[in-house]
Formats: sequence, C-alpha cells, structure tokens
Amino acid sequence: MRRDEGSVLSYITDTKGRVRHITLIDPDKQSPQTASDRACVAVEAGTSMIFVGGSTDTPDEIVHATCVAIQEGLELRAFAASQSPDGDELRWQIPVVLFPGGSHALSPAADAITFMMLMNSTDRRFLVGEQLRGAPYLDKFGVDALPTGYLVCHPGGKVGEVGSADLLMPNDVELVKAYSLTAVMFGFKLLYLEAGSGADNQVSPDLIKSARTTDGLTIIVGGGIRTAAQAKLAVESGADWVVTGTLTEDATNLNDLKNKIAEICSALSE
Repeated sequence: MRRDEGSVLSYITDTKGRVRHITLIDPDKQSPQTASDRACVAVEAGTSMIFVGGSTDTPDEIVHATCVAIQEGLELRAFAASQSPDGDELRWQIPVVLFPGGSHALSPAADAITFMMLMNSTDRRFLVGEQLRGAPYLDKFGVDALPTGYLVCHPGGKVGEVGSADLLMPNDVELVKAYSLTAVMFGFKLLYLEAGSGADNQVSPDLIKSARTTDGLTIIVGGGIRTAAQAKLAVESGADWVVTGTLTEDATNLNDLKNKIAEICSALSE
C-alpha cells in the first residue's frame, strides 16, 4: 500500500521493542505473478515488509512489473479482508520497498527505497556513484528514500563480489562499532548487516551486538538465515528486523513457504 512521505521510515524505526520479518524477493528469480503470490503468502505467514531487489543487473522494467504485481496482490487481499467481518485489512497494508543493486533497478510503484551507501566498498560507484545516478529519478517518482548504511560481512556472496566489499570478518567488532558510529554521524537511520544471499553462514552475532551498542540506528540483518534457530540468534544479538530471501526461492511450493516463514516469525516473537 502506498504511504504518506516519511511514514515508511517511521514504520521501520518504530519497533516498539519487537523484531519483525522482511521477505526479500529477487525479481530476476521468478515472474511478477509468482513474486506476488509469494509475497502475499509471506504476509499471511507473518512478514511485515517486502523487499524487492538483488545484486544482479535486473532491468528496471522487470523490477517495476514485480512491484506492480505485488502491490496489486496486496491490495486485492486488503479489499477482500475489508469485506469480511473477521478480516484484518491492516495486515495487508505493509510497505513494498526497493532493495536495489544499483540505479537501474528502480520503480515508481514502490513505497520506498533503501537508499544505501555500501560503506565497506572499495568502489566509489557503491559509495556515492549509483546514488547520484538514481536520486533524480527517485525525486521524480516520489519514492520515499530510507537513509541506510550497508555493511557486507563474511562470507559476502555475490553482493560482496559485485560491490567490491572489503568484507567484515567475525572478529571485526571494533570496526563495526566505528562503522555504526559513522552511519549515525552521516544521518543514516538504518544499518543493514549482510552476509550475502545464500550464504553458508549468517552474520556473526558479535558484529550484530557491536552495532547494537550505537544509539539511533535500526538494525537490519540478512543473509544465510534459513531456520527459526538462526533467526532467533540474530534477534538475541540485537537485530530489529530479520531478512530472508533464499528461503523463499528454495521453498517447494507456497504452502512450504508459508510454513517456513511462519516458523521464523514465531521465533522472532518469542
């Protein structure tokens, strides 16, 4: 559902002491309709936000078609809920947020975008270059920009490779603290710790704990999280939001996907 300017950031940062789940959908991995079906099942299972994007060079027309399909799917279910005495219309009114690999992956159909600096990249393109290219389009679209510091941790995966990241190792606790302080001083509101899509290992709990000690940041953690136990470990370490993506792609069917996300969301609320 489209929201008023600035309200998506408030939705994300106003955690009220609870950890919530994000389903990441890579538009390059399925058709727009399949993406919509998966997103709606995820919301039904407890997801509180949908990210659309990936580290590949997916054309913007595919990204846009995916965002449109997901928005339409959520709106249809919200309408159906509004017609039922027992329906919960609000559960379907969650943000669809761009999680772009670059300025090519934009869409005016999104509610917001993680406007990120890949802080540990060695390539100027991911520090400010892609942002310079994308900002005029985002201004034209009216898409809400979410000021986000992005840190890629070992093992890093495709995003670490594409983003020329100087990977943060599990023992880089003081370095993560320095990055988190820098993020606050830059005015970032979100800090995303990423292990890489499909990573064998999730972000080190020690790195999450280190970032958590800095006030003023909402901590998002993703990469390598496939089970409720892994999600719970991220929560116990200080995550405000937990992201899963590969889990969605690997599910055998929609019912399997629903069960897996429900298990993770249940673990987040324990």
